[in-house]
Amino acid sequence: MYETEPDGVSELMDLLHIDLEADGVEEKAAGGDHAPCSKNVLRKQRHWERQLAAKKSRRREEKQRRRLNRAQEADPAALTKRVMKAITRERLKEARFTGVRLCVDLSMTDCMSDKEISRLAGQLRRLYGSNKKATRPFHLFLTDLREDGRLYRECVRMNDGFLGYTMEITEESCLDLFPSETIVYLTPDAQEALETVDPDKVYVLGGLVDESIQKKLSLSRATELSVHTARLPIDEYMVKKNNAKNFHSKILAINQVFDILLMFSETGSWTQALQTWFPGGKGYVISPGNSTRLPDATQTQMEKQRMNELASGFIPEVRTEGQSAAENPDAP
Repeated sequence: MYETEPDGVSELMDLLHIDLEADGVEEKAAGGDHAPCSKNVLRKQRHWERQLAAKKSRRREEKQRRRLNRAQEADPAALTKRVMKAITRERLKEARFTGVRLCVDLSMTDCMSDKEISRLAGQLRRLYGSNKKATRPFHLFLTDLREDGRLYRECVRMNDGFLGYTMEITEESCLDLFPSETIVYLTPDAQEALETVDPDKVYVLGGLVDESIQKKLSLSRATELSVHTARLPIDEYMVKKNNAKNFHSKILAINQVFDILLMFSETGSWTQALQTWFPGGKGYVISPGNSTRLPDATQTQMEKQRMNELASGFIPEVRTEGQSAAENPDAP
């Protein structure tokens, strides 16, 4: 009897040891699920998710297009507000996966007055309104927008439905979301003129209203981020126009810059985009004979857009040269 007891105890200890090892393996496996991923892994995962969602979105849009065609064939006047809103929602959803990416950098609001904050909130509303009306809307990001900040509160107060806007609103910066080599920061003080709108790039507008005219704030921000900079090709396509006040300015509101980018991405023509959306009160007009500037970049962009449209089965409406646009509320 004394000889068998140690064996029983030994077997019991062995069983307990096995159970403890099994628990340790399960804990390691559970811990592995929550292991932090690198930024590259997360970026690849987001890219894969965008591709998958884009396919689903295209299928939904195709169904919506067929439904719209049936409604038009049955009754041309059947395009009700409800139908148009549905079409707009589908386009904005599709833009989240296929649209040109544009960020509004809202990190500079601390140096703005309350009046300037209110004006910026209004410009964001008009920018979003333009994107809603676009044939091919952009994928919009409001970056560095803190929920406890003045601008966030003002946007909620001034802009009906702001929290329901189909755009990304985040406290992160553009560098947290995208690789630095893909970012192009648009600032009027940049040396290089923007030649085209590349769908593989991420364009950043400095969200700034500065009535005190502080010099080169957006350029300083771009330098701080160590990203590429560019300006609208105003000098290449426009000349100063004589006026009574001898006033000339290239400083535009963010919604005005966005309207120019949006029209260029649709038409491939800087002449048309600047002629339509550059405010007349700024003292500049389209210079004669400049419509052939930057031809290679423009042609390449048009060809790339055409290939993307054919691949997706979507042929957009193209505006003709000289078509009028609604007056910009920010124009002097």
